[in-house]
Amino acid sequence: MTADIREEPPMQIEPFGVEIWMNAHENDCAINLAETCVSSLTLDELLRLTGRNADALAELLPRKLGYGAIEGSDRLRDAIAALYADATREDVIVAHGTAGANALVWQAMVGAGDQVVSLVPTYQQHVSIPESLGAEVVRFPLRPEENWLPDTDALARAVTPGTRMVALTNPNNPTGALIDRAGLERIVEIARAAGAWLLVDEVYRGTAQDDDSIGPSVVDLYERGISTAGMSKAFALAGLRLGWVVGPEEVRTAVSRHRDYNTISVGLIDDHLAALALESADRVLDRSRRITRGNLELIDTWIGSEPHLDWVRPRAGTTALVAYDLDLPSERFCLDLLAEEGVLFTPGSAMGMEGHVRIGFANDPAALEAGLPRVSAYLARHAGERAKLRAG
Repeated sequence: MTADIREEPPMQIEPFGVEIWMNAHENDCAINLAETCVSSLTLDELLRLTGRNADALAELLPRKLGYGAIEGSDRLRDAIAALYADATREDVIVAHGTAGANALVWQAMVGAGDQVVSLVPTYQQHVSIPESLGAEVVRFPLRPEENWLPDTDALARAVTPGTRMVALTNPNNPTGALIDRAGLERIVEIARAAGAWLLVDEVYRGTAQDDDSIGPSVVDLYERGISTAGMSKAFALAGLRLGWVVGPEEVRTAVSRHRDYNTISVGLIDDHLAALALESADRVLDRSRRITRGNLELIDTWIGSEPHLDWVRPRAGTTALVAYDLDLPSERFCLDLLAEEGVLFTPGSAMGMEGHVRIGFANDPAALEAGLPRVSAYLARHAGERAKLRAG
């Protein structure tokens, strides 16, 4: 007997450009300005920030290190639900980071032949995962001349009654654009008219530059809205690898079915520490805003002095997408910068945005203060070399 041979290979997934870049280079740079997480909290800082002491960790000592609550502790899910206007713990599905939450939603809600409209640039999961599942992904472009915000009239034409899911990141990764409540409500109208689900990756929610509130969530605005988020970006605790999905019962049921196959539970210690942080979410987010707002001022001043750079100043998030006018591809730009100055950016080519680099502005301010002059030296040197070549 011979084994069955597939006539067609199984669907493949595109390599994850940003993750491949970071894996290759983030441990070999002198100054990492590609990081997207707010400067990470230590355990000591977390306890002090939340008004706790070592007793909060001592609570773990008698705990057996089993699975814990498979669906996440009541304490954790209550703390997550409090980030939304009307959610309860039953509305929350806990996952392995926002990446795990996104993957679960796509696997549960989209299949072969479905149409997805994804606003780009975006986090690559929201294009490549549905494509790998056999969905038709329509890339709806965001443009700098529109401040990286969607033209909702054009979006209304792109979203049809055949659209299964509309997906976006808000605040946007990589541009830092922020769709406000009125903009979200208009997108909800578009999705509702088509009967489409609306997935919003909200991992940067709460980092607005000019608003101290956490801001609206799609699940507070739309009966078919799905929110994913986690502890990594705004909450500065990427090492916990903890995220969540909040959405309607139909979504939670489908996601839970897939979650049984690839998650089982999150880590018991992660659950405990995430609950501590989220019970003091305002304090953690206040720290994140102080860092991102101060750092963005540094970058704004710096870009204003650099003739070879241009951008739309972010309104939220932790990253900026910066255009440059040097005559070289973005990966070459970033590799040369790393080799010559030890500074790490992310090339725009890793996210389908050639001619740009992504800069993180949520790290320790000292890293920016040390790194930006090195980038200036690189820009001046390469611009000078190209001017000589043109003159010669």
